[in-house]
Amino acid sequence: MKNIEKIKINIPIILFSVLPISIIIGASFSLINTVLLSLCFIIIYFSNNDIKINDFKPVLLLFILYLYLIFNSLISVDITSGIYRNFGFIRFILFFLMVNYIFFINGKNSIILKIWTIIFLIVLVDVYIERFTGSNIFGFGKLEINGVPQPYGNRVISFFRTEPIAGAFLCGFCFIVTGYVLDFLKSKKILKILGFLIIVSCLLGVILTGERSNSLKSLIGFVIFISIIDYVNLRSKIIIFLSIFIIFIFTINLSDYIKLRYIGQFYNEIKTKDQREKFLENSLYIKLYKSGFSVFKNNPWFGVGNKNYRIETCDKKKNSIHTEYLCLTHPHQVYIEMLSEHGIVGTIIITSIIFYLMFRIIRKIIVSRNLIQAGCFAYLLINFIPILPSGSFFNNFNITLFMVNFSLIYAANKETNIFSKK
Repeated sequence: MKNIEKIKINIPIILFSVLPISIIIGASFSLINTVLLSLCFIIIYFSNNDIKINDFKPVLLLFILYLYLIFNSLISVDITSGIYRNFGFIRFILFFLMVNYIFFINGKNSIILKIWTIIFLIVLVDVYIERFTGSNIFGFGKLEINGVPQPYGNRVISFFRTEPIAGAFLCGFCFIVTGYVLDFLKSKKILKILGFLIIVSCLLGVILTGERSNSLKSLIGFVIFISIIDYVNLRSKIIIFLSIFIIFIFTINLSDYIKLRYIGQFYNEIKTKDQREKFLENSLYIKLYKSGFSVFKNNPWFGVGNKNYRIETCDKKKNSIHTEYLCLTHPHQVYIEMLSEHGIVGTIIITSIIFYLMFRIIRKIIVSRNLIQAGCFAYLLINFIPILPSGSFFNNFNITLFMVNFSLIYAANKETNIFSKK
């Protein structure tokens, strides 16, 4: 009987441990992984009489969000377009429960975080290798293959092969890993300077991918992270802030491509008044923002429906009437995406639930000095920075990274973990 119980908990631990790998392999694998973790929770919870949900509010509010998403599907421009994504959100509620249960049983020093740290460091080193050699350890990222130019040019793709999302992946895990490693260093009383080097290494890795938005988000995220932890005193924090800023500037100037990517492609387009006007008129992101806002103005209360921005803007009849519509998958900015696809009502529901669940435990995070939670909080917050471009919020890759951090912000501390023994 004890062996059966061990198998029950070991399977989800294994699945959760390899989650970063499944994300790297592709959306289908991470989808399967989260679904299996959800099913594991159902089996474990209903066969275990020794535990109970002590804090039901997060589950209740996530379920309210789920009900709203179902409603959003029913009023969508095209019901079939977002219905699987919306109905499938139930797996993330069960995923949230499973992660809390795993850490309730194993604590924050679980083998999971050790494995994640190894995987993260492998990807981080691979990013450095590709930036300075031209391809990653498997040969991905070359500018040309058999004489055919590759679509993403000098952008680092690492193990992701077909998409330039290595920076987003690093950003999604770097705060968890940094919090975990700093906590380890703190408990072992190792020189704290190593913690600073880890932060710098992570930040440089994201910058070197060439993903400007994720680089700025990482920079802001680490400022938030350092601000709320007690790892060092105020004087040391100020020194770290200045050092990070100097290193950020130095790194940008380290490579001609990085310098062009972060400074040249932007600064050269806004140097003069004429160039600024031309930039505002021709920038793809500005056009997308205007397009998303135009969709919102035409559907102000509930939007066009999750994953329906593309359906609305690519409709030839509507596109000819609304001249600001730009046919693409999403508006590339989280608030504009939510307003266009969920309207005022849906945006208020989604953001209110998420922000409430994040900030209701901020005091416990600070008081308990839990560095993993502080890292997760920083990551969750940078997802909602205004103006900066972003991926589609409910896209499988993005929502998986978000829910990993959201789940851990509760699970990684016994004071906030939703489970308790009966």
